[in-house]
Amino acid sequence: MSRLEAKKPSLCNSEPLTSEGVRATLSVWRGIVSSCYGPSGRLKQLHNGLGGYVCTTSQSAALLRNLSVTHPIIKILVTSVQNHVSCFSDCGLFTAILCCNLIENVQKIVLTPTTVIKLNKHLLRLCTNYLNSEACGCRIPVDFHSARIPLCLVRSVLTSKPASMLTKEEVDHISALILRTFLLTIPENAEGHIILGKSIIVPLKGQRVTDSTVLPGILIEMPEVQLMKLLPIKKSGALKVALFCTTLSGDLSDTGKGTVVVPCGVSLESAVLDQLLNLGRQLVSDHVDLVLCQKVMHPSLKQLLSAHQVIAIDRIGVTLMEPLSKVTVQKIGTQPIGSLGSISTSSYGSVKNLRTAKFGSKHFFHLIPNEGTICSLLLCNRNDTAWDELKLTCQTALHVLQLTVKEPWVLLGGGCTETHLAAYIRHKTCNEPESILKDDAGCTQTELHLVAEAFCRALESLAVSLEHDGGEILTDMKYGHFWSVQAHSPSAVNWSDLLSRCGCGLYNSQEELSWSFLRSTRHPFAPQTCLPREAVGSSSTLTVDCLTAKLGGLQVAVETANLILDLSYVIEDKN
Repeated sequence: MSRLEAKKPSLCNSEPLTSEGVRATLSVWRGIVSSCYGPSGRLKQLHNGLGGYVCTTSQSAALLRNLSVTHPIIKILVTSVQNHVSCFSDCGLFTAILCCNLIENVQKIVLTPTTVIKLNKHLLRLCTNYLNSEACGCRIPVDFHSARIPLCLVRSVLTSKPASMLTKEEVDHISALILRTFLLTIPENAEGHIILGKSIIVPLKGQRVTDSTVLPGILIEMPEVQLMKLLPIKKSGALKVALFCTTLSGDLSDTGKGTVVVPCGVSLESAVLDQLLNLGRQLVSDHVDLVLCQKVMHPSLKQLLSAHQVIAIDRIGVTLMEPLSKVTVQKIGTQPIGSLGSISTSSYGSVKNLRTAKFGSKHFFHLIPNEGTICSLLLCNRNDTAWDELKLTCQTALHVLQLTVKEPWVLLGGGCTETHLAAYIRHKTCNEPESILKDDAGCTQTELHLVAEAFCRALESLAVSLEHDGGEILTDMKYGHFWSVQAHSPSAVNWSDLLSRCGCGLYNSQEELSWSFLRSTRHPFAPQTCLPREAVGSSSTLTVDCLTAKLGGLQVAVETANLILDLSYVIEDKN
């Protein structure tokens, strides 16, 4: 009999943020995510000490998925960021760094958590109202009749993920390809409520990135030998399709706790095979041209269909079932067939054509839809690690384009929105504190100034995280944008001689601007609002962020920081 251990008491820690160990853990976590941030972010390699899969990344989605976290407070932070990334795909590092900065900065001011939380909510409302307003000086409208801003958005996502290992030429190629892929998912005659289609990413590893391409329809990979057996395809018009989501192998399905009663002298296998062959004869008599099966198809059924010039493809897999049902859809809608009984003619779908294709060493059947919004993105990269990172990046770019269709605005990137917003908050809290505290009589203007300064420092520290090579960070006193100077630059020269363009690329240093160090003490100023259209049109390449994703990240960062600041006890069950 095994020895029973006495139950251990739960470990209870009061005021967890006052612990030096907790502060050190938060600081380490902030250092990890900050060092990944931006186009020159440092890569992280995550692996188990006993071996297995090695992940090389700087993206929050891959980083958080592969990182084992045990500390309760860090778990809260990681879970919040993961939930944000699952909804928006982008701005995960932005959210994590800002949350850490807010927590650390608040620790340096002597105010109660209740007061800080209340004022953080006021400042969050101030930020969201400004970023959603027409007066916002860092918001650009997106017109999908022009490819310029959407391309800038996609390019900004690609260049912020250095583990994809793309050259400038490759970034341009993939950016155009992603935008084209996205446009292929938009219905041509869409009116009112738009339902976007789906893009399928097909891997082609070991090929040049510039070999990547996109095709309308679905590509089904097949061995060359099997492909040749199904050729030639004689029919030139539309093909009638039967799509099965059940097995056609003839195997008996699991009866669970039930029993199957078989009369004496009856072969169950023969009965099932006869049913499959009857199904095949019905498909032939209904003039079906293409049979697609998610699972395995019996060889005898395949032979019967082949003898009547019906193309049969099995082992499609569950991933392609949803897009296949959309590609083969008819006016009344086509659902995958899930039984071996008699099939209604309304269960059939159709495709415009069926071709063969070869890319690299892989062979495919190419299903071309009648009016579908499904496309296949053949994505190439040099090796597995770079391809995995590029796939995740492309998925992020496609998602932010979808978000931008719903809310057609982008924010200036490259740290400029953060520094501009910090300047705006400082100006508002110094000159119009009553407008911020109008609904709250429990906070003083002094408390507002303290918390606002901590909030602004958190935003500025986030922008500074983009610089990983020891360069100096400046801000101009007109627009409040982010400017970076290379490390070890001579200090006894005009700043305009050392600077080229601001972080987002909108303004150049030849304008009549004055600069100051970002973290220096300076008098609050009102950054220029209402971004002029001519300024947006004058820059060939802009760094921009998805407005929806960034606003979501800002809200999650502040709310998570407030939640952690409000913790009085952490109780851990050690059993």
